[in-house]
Amino acid sequence: MMKDKTMADADMQTDVLVVGGGNAALCAAIAARRQGADVLVLEGAPKFYRGGNTRHTRNMRCAHDTATETLTGPYREEEFFDDLMRVTEGNTDVDLARHMIAESKPMLTWIQEQGVRFQPSLGGTLSLGRTNSFFLGGGRAMLNALYATAENLGVQFRYDAPVTDMTIEDGRFERATATLDGKAVTVKARSLVAAAGGFEANIDWLKEGWGEAADNFLIRGTPYNRGAVLRMLLDKGVQSIGDPTQCHAVAIDARAPKFDGGIITRLDCVVFGIVVNKHAQRFYDEGEDFWPKRYAIWGRLVAAQPDQIAYIVFDAKSLNLFMPSLYPPVQADTIEDLARKLDLPVGAFAKTVSDFNAAVRPGTFDHTVFDDCRTEGLEPEKTHWARRIEDAPFYAYPVRPGITFTYLGTRVDKAARMQMADGKGAANMFAAGEIMAGNVLGKGYAAGIGMTIGSVFGKIAGEGAARHARN
Repeated sequence: MMKDKTMADADMQTDVLVVGGGNAALCAAIAARRQGADVLVLEGAPKFYRGGNTRHTRNMRCAHDTATETLTGPYREEEFFDDLMRVTEGNTDVDLARHMIAESKPMLTWIQEQGVRFQPSLGGTLSLGRTNSFFLGGGRAMLNALYATAENLGVQFRYDAPVTDMTIEDGRFERATATLDGKAVTVKARSLVAAAGGFEANIDWLKEGWGEAADNFLIRGTPYNRGAVLRMLLDKGVQSIGDPTQCHAVAIDARAPKFDGGIITRLDCVVFGIVVNKHAQRFYDEGEDFWPKRYAIWGRLVAAQPDQIAYIVFDAKSLNLFMPSLYPPVQADTIEDLARKLDLPVGAFAKTVSDFNAAVRPGTFDHTVFDDCRTEGLEPEKTHWARRIEDAPFYAYPVRPGITFTYLGTRVDKAARMQMADGKGAANMFAAGEIMAGNVLGKGYAAGIGMTIGSVFGKIAGEGAARHARN
């Protein structure tokens, strides 16, 4: 069993040290423990806030060959791969991506064996009933199930335990320093699994890539993902992968809190209306593709607009077609009054709506397919789901970039083993989850892939770390 000396000795020892407390960390801890290793998990957050961004998730995307009790049809490996290539525009490690997708098939069964339960998909604009498995009770229930399984297996947990330093020599992890009860504690381990998330809650780090615009970003997830462990690893010779400005960024309600607003602040109504910036100008095709494959581009689009603010505008006939935000939409009886309430230039806004309405061509509206409702003679065009905005009352949501997680991370191989800057594989260091997501997600996103990355590579990392510890 793990040696846990007195605080006077300030020393602990284990087979596998897992840093982080979300889905990837738990899958790693459970997998390592099932391989017979003693496992210690250090979670930097307090117990109530344990779990990182997993607390805010709803589903995961896994390949499967047939319908199930909760999935409406097959989602085969090649279709998953095609979707991934489309959203990343080819910015992915193809071999690693194919490996992840293949390993996602047995993951659906494995994760249920760890106590996670699924339910049929929710209604609304995501339309993921065939491709994504929804957690019964959401992300927190999923987390609680994994924690319960891990605890029953004998995994040890410490909360409020940020890692402040690591000793890494010639690609080999030796020890970590963590803060426990206000004191520095040394933790020695035979293997390390880093699953501590990205740096999205570190505004200063975001500004290194984004400049002053990052001051206007909202952070959808945990305030504890500040990138300390990632920075530590990169500074100590682990090879990086990814662009520091690439991230999972969606358009969320501008009235959301700075941190931890979660999924209830996301807005899924872009396809039902138009989106304008502070000058009341449209700037992108709102009907380019189905929402699950495009919702994660809108954060970056809004980030490129003046003052990083935009407004989703729609009318009465669309109000009940999507899941609303936590906050009610701004409402007005006329387009001009809506402009005044949004503090937009009234004449420019009225002209944008009028020009859009004049460009809409008749069609049969159906948001579940690529319908023939489009505009003609507009820049940019709206290529699907275009309907005139003419039925009062009129509505709008103010939106800002909502950053979920960042893609700059540690390079890994198929065994989830970290790669060193000198090109060699680390001896005993593995990574899973957001901290290595950039290997698969060079850019873009599709719903549920973050949980796929965490689950698949978490299990692989845990098993690999346990094998190394035994040997």
